[in-house]
Amino acid sequence: MSKLYFRYGAMNSGKSTNLMQVAYNYEERGMKVLLIKPSTDKKGGDKLVSRLGVERKVDLLINDDQNIYNEVKKWQDEKYKVDCILVDEVQFFKAYQIDQLFEIAVCLDIPVICYGLRTDFKMQGFEGSTRLLLLAHSIEELKTICKCGKKAILNGRKINGKFVFEGEQVAIDNIDNVEYESLCGHCYFKFKNQ
Repeated sequence: MSKLYFRYGAMNSGKSTNLMQVAYNYEERGMKVLLIKPSTDKKGGDKLVSRLGVERKVDLLINDDQNIYNEVKKWQDEKYKVDCILVDEVQFFKAYQIDQLFEIAVCLDIPVICYGLRTDFKMQGFEGSTRLLLLAHSIEELKTICKCGKKAILNGRKINGKFVFEGEQVAIDNIDNVEYESLCGHCYFKFKNQ
């Protein structure tokens, strides 16, 4: 039986880069991958974009109301048999869409490897990530460091270069003067309490 994997990490922990490396490894062995991301993620449009400058077109951009299970079945019927599904920015999916990814892994026997954030800039869980933490067969943290050198576990949001701790949960990196910085707990509270 195939599994549903959740690989999470703070901003800039190499999630998209890792995803593209996994895609390359499958394809190097003659296997077919299906790359998916939510349409909520406007960064890169229909591409996955890594900080290293690597980018790759996604196969499916999924809206909040789309059934991922049905989209994958349709893809397999019309294009090719999928050996692995790779999902970027999975935190933006709805809980029921995570259930569909779980069903794909179990019923269609396709490994589904999801990459995303566990929490937002207010230390709140994303709907998709919260559901994945409950359903994933395997959960793995991708690590990065805070500028102070400690392990980063949180995401600080900056607008016009200044940390903010209020606002909508979703604001895309590098759009409307929004940027993110991975932070350790100590630095997060230092900036929050300034």
